[in-house]
Amino acid sequence: MTRFAVLLLIALAATPVAAQDAEAAQTESEEADSIIRDGTDATLDEFLWVARPVIVFADSPADPNFVQQMEELRARESALAERDVVVLTDTDPSADSELRRELRPRGFMLVVIGKDGTLIARKPLPWSEREISRAIDKEPLRQQEVRERGLAD
Repeated sequence: MTRFAVLLLIALAATPVAAQDAEAAQTESEEADSIIRDGTDATLDEFLWVARPVIVFADSPADPNFVQQMEELRARESALAERDVVVLTDTDPSADSELRRELRPRGFMLVVIGKDGTLIARKPLPWSEREISRAIDKEPLRQQEVRERGLAD
């Protein structure tokens, strides 16, 4: 009986750790699947012909415009992923990132860049996923992608 009690205690003690490990692994997997990433070390060149960067700048992660924009983007990730969008965030002006040097934001700013590196939109206020998608869908390269993928109505 003593050996059984010891094994039972070990099993009970290990269960929360295993559950925490599984939860951490799931969180890491979800983060890897997310189209949203930190943009302080990113360059526009790494996305050329691969993805459409949507860059969200703010002077602080607590900026109400930044919070509103990120809520909108997180809620509609799948629609943006269909358009090969990657969302880059930069909320640290003191980091002097390459994106900040190139795009020169003042406070909150949303920038949409095409796969070919062209500037699609630059906005001083949050945009809905629908507005971002419409701006992307007007681009000739996106229209070509839609035709090639057979997604046209």
